[in-house]
Amino acid sequence: MRFVYWTILAAVFCCAAYSPARAQKEKDIATFWLTDPAHGVLFQQQPAQTFSKENAFPQDPVISIDEKKKYQHIDGFGWCLTGGSAQALMKMSPAARTALLQQLFTADGDHLGSSYLRVTIGASDLNEHVFSYDDLPAGQTDTALEHFDLGPDKKDVIPVLQEIVGLNPTIKILATPWSAPVWMKDNHDTRGGSLLPQYYGVYARYFVKYILAMQQEGIRIDAVTPQNEPLHPGNNPSMYMPAAAEAEFVKHLGPAIKQELLDTKIIVYDHNCDRPDYPISILKDPEANQYVDGSAFHLYAGPIDTLSSVHDSFPDKNVYFTEQWVGAPGDMLRDVDEHVRKLIIGATRNWSRTVIEWNLASDPHYEPHTDRGGCDRCLGALTIDGDSVKRNPAYYIVAHAAKYVIPESSRIASNSDDQLPNVAFQTPRGRGVLIVLNNTGAPRGFTIEFHGRRLHETLNAGAVATYDFSINL
Repeated sequence: MRFVYWTILAAVFCCAAYSPARAQKEKDIATFWLTDPAHGVLFQQQPAQTFSKENAFPQDPVISIDEKKKYQHIDGFGWCLTGGSAQALMKMSPAARTALLQQLFTADGDHLGSSYLRVTIGASDLNEHVFSYDDLPAGQTDTALEHFDLGPDKKDVIPVLQEIVGLNPTIKILATPWSAPVWMKDNHDTRGGSLLPQYYGVYARYFVKYILAMQQEGIRIDAVTPQNEPLHPGNNPSMYMPAAAEAEFVKHLGPAIKQELLDTKIIVYDHNCDRPDYPISILKDPEANQYVDGSAFHLYAGPIDTLSSVHDSFPDKNVYFTEQWVGAPGDMLRDVDEHVRKLIIGATRNWSRTVIEWNLASDPHYEPHTDRGGCDRCLGALTIDGDSVKRNPAYYIVAHAAKYVIPESSRIASNSDDQLPNVAFQTPRGRGVLIVLNNTGAPRGFTIEFHGRRLHETLNAGAVATYDFSINL
């Protein structure tokens, strides 16, 4: 009898502990992370907020979220891991590097859980010197690619990627070349020039050898673009590739990838938002179109809504945002405001599956970079000096999305305007995420409304907040 009594009593306490009222209260709670640069708050968790049925501030604007209206899936948010970034990381002690990579690429506690990286096929202008994977003495060629070798990347990029993949096995990686080997180019130089048509097939096999070589190192390449900034031949390295040439090259690259039974995507363009005609012309080519997953964009020119115009022209093709720099020495208030507004919010509201900042890391002198055209003012998301790490604007910009907008989240509907630009997502774990920026010059109150429940907030001028809450209120 005593056993029955205690069993009943335990059941009563259990039911009280997990009552519907308590379960609802837990669902009403929103986690809240804030960056308020003017007041020295940089991606810090704030006290949890609670949704209620009250409408205590009817005079304030309302951000309404509707998870029934879904848009694109999200692949991830992250940075470009240049050779220079990897070099800076490799100069750290192993313990300090591992701790930093864990904080960037895993999702526990205050870790960010970044889920996407862009890497370079060969050198970019943020390497200490220019190289490809098949460099030869002047006048020689290697159409069989017998001399292909990952070369300098074995010292830094590959070890760093292997450690990142070990921490986050599902991370997606986009790979992009700045130039073909010079013996394939019409000017025989690392800077400018164009790929000679007789080498289209050889260069396509070069890509495939790269994908397979990285695969052997335990690194899966999710996607490639044929050329970084194909209309800007001024970097060192760089290569000019107009749209017609890229379309023809895709007709070689697609079959070469398919022949090896690889699932690596081809994403075209990878340049500014002022030339939507470039990707659209490739997608209008039926032969090239069949091999193309989508188009990639930067924002050094043109409006961000160009992404929507390309998407609307070919709604079965994806769009990606793959590069934007922060110029040294950086301005936390200006850079966070601009990049969150135009990229984290703007790009995703215009169908982008990714937002990638340029670049992950550099040393205190913004090095390394190449001569004759390397970027000497590119501020990394991190400044690394030995084991010392300083977090810069691009770190916090990415943090506000990467922390909760995990891969396979969907963008969902929310009303937005110039004063309180925002974007909302539904995660595959049944969570809602709202990112809001106060784009005015004064503190601004607003109400978040979801499923008839409301949460009132106030953000200072230039502040950005990420709210994470149950989608099942």
